Amino acid sequence: MSVTGRGTRKKKSSLLRKLLVLIVVLLVILVAVIALWYLLAGRLPKPIPTPPGPERPNAQPASCPDVQVVVVPGTWESSATDDPYNPTANPASLMLNVSRPLQQQFESSRADVYTVPYVAQFSNPVAFPPDGQQSYNNSRGAGTAATNDILIRRHAECPLTSFLLTGFSQGAVIAGDVASSIGAGDGPVPADLVLGVGLIADGRRDPAAATNVGQPVAGVGAELSLAGLQIPGITMTGQRPGGFGELADRAVEICAPTDGICDAPAQALKPSNWIGSGLRLLEYNNNPVHAMYNSYVVDDSGTTATQWIAGWAAEKIEAAPTPAHS
Repeated sequence: MSVTGRGTRKKKSSLLRKLLVLIVVLLVILVAVIALWYLLAGRLPKPIPTPPGPERPNAQPASCPDVQVVVVPGTWESSATDDPYNPTANPASLMLNVSRPLQQQFESSRADVYTVPYVAQFSNPVAFPPDGQQSYNNSRGAGTAATNDILIRRHAECPLTSFLLTGFSQGAVIAGDVASSIGAGDGPVPADLVLGVGLIADGRRDPAAATNVGQPVAGVGAELSLAGLQIPGITMTGQRPGGFGELADRAVEICAPTDGICDAPAQALKPSNWIGSGLRLLEYNNNPVHAMYNSYVVDDSGTTATQWIAGWAAEKIEAAPTPAHS
């Protein structure tokens, strides 16, 4: 064999080794970038169970309301610095059509209506450059913490006050998750003090877990549809374990047909369902129904979704106990 041939093979071997090293380095960098991407985007925090409180007294301070209403707005309808008693972060927030009528109907001593201020964002995980929004996981985690916080504080101050939870979209997921923990016995307040849970367009809607109001809807919440899917900052958590537990008979859900947030195809990621799920995507394209619950009619009387929730909440408040004051 000639010297030239051996030299050529050595050069090729050296080039191949360098190429393999380069590929390994690039793979390591890619793994590191993906790991950093996930960490920066945020992971969904684990709920922290709250131990049962002390035995309840016979009376509570005069400053305590009889009922604490907790309202959780949807994505882009709140901010962490919003005023919980006069929200202005988004003047078009859907839940204002529930909270304001209740504030007008009841004295604050009877029903304190508190709108949870939280980041309420949902960033696009593949936006480049980044869109500057908080991830769904971070926003949802912050909203859950803020919701638990008002419940914990109010119950500590006012152990006889009853509670009512309601929310829309991301806020419905948050309110529903907190209600689920209460119904399981490890939430921020005892289940017997919760008057009701009213959710609109819940991304974790399970048709069997609550009373469904309005037209029949064949689908499920998007987080059930895409259960197990995890991309940076977005975790699809599936069903709520145990549903609403002790609160099942007090939980109501409203979902408009073709709203992909709460009326998504069941088990969409299952290969045998891909064709049917793909066809359903056509229903969601440029479909404004998710933003139209203030006009979505849910009964023969022409009652809209927000009117129904406000009326349902008012009935719960009117029938609520009136604790003695010390």
